[in-house]
Amino acid sequence: MPITKFIALSILSLLMAACASSNSGSVYSRDEARKVQTVRTGTVESVRQVKLEGTKSQIGTVAGGAVGGIAGSSVGSGRGSAVGAVLGAVVGGIAGAAAEEVATRKDALEITVKLDGGGLVAIVQEADETFAAGERVRLIEHGGVTRVSH
Repeated sequence: MPITKFIALSILSLLMAACASSNSGSVYSRDEARKVQTVRTGTVESVRQVKLEGTKSQIGTVAGGAVGGIAGSSVGSGRGSAVGAVLGAVVGGIAGAAAEEVATRKDALEITVKLDGGGLVAIVQEADETFAAGERVRLIEHGGVTRVSH
């Protein structure tokens, strides 16, 4: 593999890893630290495995386009090289966007909780903890974000 392709693929991998964000019940943003949060309690009614859609930013498109353009420019010479670069950039951009979405997709849980005060709510979060029907849980809420915790 030529060094330029290797470098381009390495950059694409790093950029896609940087796009990954967390919807974990255990990860807090810096803005959420040291703020009062409301806690409600309840019992898990059901747990269903779901998928969190991957990130769809311009990073995958741009990085894929760059890699495709570099790869395409190595085809032919002169005018053929320019056409190859353009086609490679377009195809690479489409492939890069798709690769970013797949690479950042996460397993998650839809947790339905019967609240002690009445009512039924469902929260979706990354599947980094296990929950089972009948378990007692806490719902931690702040600024429109709710987490389920043991």
